[in-house]
Amino acid sequence: VRKARVWLEGHDVAYRFHDFRAEGLDAKRLDGWAGKVGWEKLLNKASTTFRELPDKEKQGLDEKSAKALMLAKPTMIKRPVLEVGDRVMVGFKADVYEAAVGK
Repeated sequence: VRKARVWLEGHDVAYRFHDFRAEGLDAKRLDGWAGKVGWEKLLNKASTTFRELPDKEKQGLDEKSAKALMLAKPTMIKRPVLEVGDRVMVGFKADVYEAAVGK
């Protein structure tokens, strides 16, 4: 998240930061993201929160159960999530951001 914010500020891109870990996340927005990039890309299986789940919860994940987990524990969402127009990007890659915002 820090690298993305530094990049956006360094390229004079106006943005609004929403800390969904602190401010929460509604199901409609999560559904929109998942519809554009897929729930598998949003779910951060490397996160401590995910790794600490019982094996029973990790096995056999489908879209519905993964979304429920991400809504209950937003730390399982890979960050940052950047919305540019109707596009959604997950994770930070400078070249992808540059192509998306044209800077």
